[in-house]
Amino acid sequence: MKTSEENKALICNRTFDEMEVGESATLHRVLSKDDILLFAAVSGDVNPAHVDEEFARSDLFHKIIAHGMWGAALISTVLGTELPGPGTIYLGQTLRFKRPVSIGDSIATTVTVKEKIPGKSRVVFTCCCLNQLGEEVISGEAEVLAPQKKITRQRKSLPEVKLIERFARFQELIRKAESLPVIKTAVVHPVDKETLSSCIEAHKDYLIEPVLIGPEFKIRAVAEAEGMDLQDFKIISVEHSHAAAERAAQMAATGEVQLIMKGTLSSDELLLVLGKHPHLATNRSVTHVHALDIPTFPRTLFMTDTELNVMQDLTAKIGIVQNAVDLLHAVGSALPKVAILSASDLVDLKMQSTIDAAALCKMAQRNQITGAIVDGPMPFDMAVSSEKMDEYTYHSAVAGNAEILVVPDMEAGRILVQQLVRLIDASAAGIVLGYRVPVIMPGPQDNVRTCEASCALAAMWVDYFEKSNAKTKMPPLRTAPLA
Repeated sequence: MKTSEENKALICNRTFDEMEVGESATLHRVLSKDDILLFAAVSGDVNPAHVDEEFARSDLFHKIIAHGMWGAALISTVLGTELPGPGTIYLGQTLRFKRPVSIGDSIATTVTVKEKIPGKSRVVFTCCCLNQLGEEVISGEAEVLAPQKKITRQRKSLPEVKLIERFARFQELIRKAESLPVIKTAVVHPVDKETLSSCIEAHKDYLIEPVLIGPEFKIRAVAEAEGMDLQDFKIISVEHSHAAAERAAQMAATGEVQLIMKGTLSSDELLLVLGKHPHLATNRSVTHVHALDIPTFPRTLFMTDTELNVMQDLTAKIGIVQNAVDLLHAVGSALPKVAILSASDLVDLKMQSTIDAAALCKMAQRNQITGAIVDGPMPFDMAVSSEKMDEYTYHSAVAGNAEILVVPDMEAGRILVQQLVRLIDASAAGIVLGYRVPVIMPGPQDNVRTCEASCALAAMWVDYFEKSNAKTKMPPLRTAPLA
């Protein structure tokens, strides 16, 4: 005799001869938000009444409701798996939708044998879906070709489905920045489709006002080939990429632009020009901060420095941490939690990154690094998951709640970012801080969305330091600005 667990693992049918008029089967299901999104993804039905909360609040029912055919699919499930079960062929279905189904509603779906048609093995069922209040939400009739042979099969396990909403966290950053003043942006040598597309979209979202600097004939040739309209953009024509970088640096030094964006030239070429300009340097370290939108992680994760500082000694790391902390203040985090990453959670005299981490924590305690809770050394899994805390030797307010991850060195950081992007569909925006204006340097993995998110970060940074109560936080220029 089979156990109850073994019976649950089997799927059986009721043949035409076995069924009787009045016989019924019921399936219970609670509607979740994921059910709606998954149904929309499979069917392609993105009616805003089902997937857009802002629209749904202004619609007839003032909230998100399920697709009508989601409920109809429950009827199909009962017919195909319970009564009659395997071997059933759907012939027809009528439906009446009487009430909306909302997230959290518990739906009982029942099919009942109404009529058997001898000689044809056809069965007519009445179908009814009731909510948790006993109210009818769907009714109708189904006609099926019932199985004539008994079927018993092992119930197949379904693959685990995880809904990935890409760019959801970046959209939050963009929405935050849309209410801020548009920042004038020098776009250096934008002679490629990706850079121009990013400029156009960021302009549409009221993030930047692009000034395109480069060979005008090349810029217009790309725009014409791609059907792009540049009539709203100023174009400053220069001969080549190096001249474009120098012109952008000059405009930033004189305050004509508040942001520089890299186009089709190398990062080294742009940074060499910016680094040599005497009126762009400040007392800040020049560092890079990544903002990571990881679909399986509940918040934007910031990581630094994975792009610029190759030799990250303690002096470099002080600037790396402080720049990232101030960026988080600009984004809206009053007291960001900073994890100084290492392979160990203990200070190991043979592992320099753990010694640096201990020094940085002590400096934060003594206000040599300000505005954050800093802890480390801390392994990556401890920083991002509170479930791992019991595996380590101490507890921390940062563990599992880190907003900023400070990597041991650029090599480890770059590998980690590439792994996240390539293996789990993370998206990486980024910004360079430390000059008079922020700099965006899109890389090969960037797209329009990541560039927009980078522009949003820049807009928040500029706004933060232009506010009167924050001006004193901006370190002075090493040299006086140009007149």
